[in-house]
Amino acid sequence: MYALPIAQLIEEFAKLPGIGKRSAERLAFHILKQPKDQVERFAKSLLAAKEKITFCPVCQSLTDSVPCAICANTKRDHGVICVVENPKDILAMEKTKEFSGVYHVLHGVISPMDGIGPNDIKIKELLVRTEKEPVREIIMATNPTIEGEATAMYISKLFKPFGIKVTRIAHGLPVGGELEYADEITITRALEGRHEI
Repeated sequence: MYALPIAQLIEEFAKLPGIGKRSAERLAFHILKQPKDQVERFAKSLLAAKEKITFCPVCQSLTDSVPCAICANTKRDHGVICVVENPKDILAMEKTKEFSGVYHVLHGVISPMDGIGPNDIKIKELLVRTEKEPVREIIMATNPTIEGEATAMYISKLFKPFGIKVTRIAHGLPVGGELEYADEITITRALEGRHEI
């Protein structure tokens, strides 16, 4: 139906997560409408990201410097490590401006149903890191899914013998949410995470 270069462009866009055939077509035609210099800048930025971005050898996050800016920052508390599933989770934590420690990115969670075990994510790197640095606390900030909970429990049991405190971020009702629409698990978590006011 389309000329081969357009069909190939649509096919490539359709490979992106969350992009269906219709969205891929819209993106392809949007690119075709753009001036050549804008398309070249877009293509160069894709290649530059692919060539220059690497994993931080300390926290396993994506970076263009070694170590990353957070790990290199001496003003941050390197004795507290917040463990997250993906590099995007660091951005969510940083937006709060409340956390002054450092991070560790697992790049996934333990999921036996998907064939992902502890050796398939960056737990080994976390162990090596805690042997090199004096760590007081590991904060588990994995998602409140079955896999996220299982990963948090696994890491907690792994670090117990080392005397490192392992905590879990609280889960519960979102600000602006209504109690009557919350499920039982969310309400239970909200009760467990309550604090004095």
